[in-house]
Amino acid sequence: MKDFFQGIASLFEDFLFIPLDALRALQEDSWWAANGLNFVFVLIAFAAFFYWMKQLKKFDDRGEENKSVIAHSYLGKNSDLD
Repeated sequence: MKDFFQGIASLFEDFLFIPLDALRALQEDSWWAANGLNFVFVLIAFAAFFYWMKQLKKFDDRGEENKSVIAHSYLGKNSDLD
């Protein structure tokens, strides 16, 4: 069983972390280049956020959203607040 876990550790340390080791070495030369992958992820997150906001605006403009106070079941007539 010990060999199995050492094999997994070897897989990650010797092969799968090679790109991350290269980024760590690149940081000595250029901080911007080393963090380029992070910038890509931030741009993807911004694009997803703006798409989501656009979709919410579209539903709001069409009036499909139920905005009443009792729109959710936990605020309905079966609640303990009655």
